[in-house]
Amino acid sequence: MRRERFHMERDVLKVGDEVQIIEGVLPMSYYYTVVPALAMSGNYTTRERILSRTGRVAEINEQDGTYYVYIDFES
Repeated sequence: MRRERFHMERDVLKVGDEVQIIEGVLPMSYYYTVVPALAMSGNYTTRERILSRTGRVAEINEQDGTYYVYIDFES
């Protein structure tokens, strides 16, 4: 099990939701988007890539109007 943090602007996801992600490629890193554009990750190196494309929302924290979504992925 692997837990990763995503940034969400609006409160649209709920704990327990199953989500799908897509991978974006930058020149030296990767980033992930919860489709359809609900939340976005930070940048990851090649070694840190998320191999699973589906996960489950485990936790949501709000800080000053910004939501941080923690998603659990299998491996």
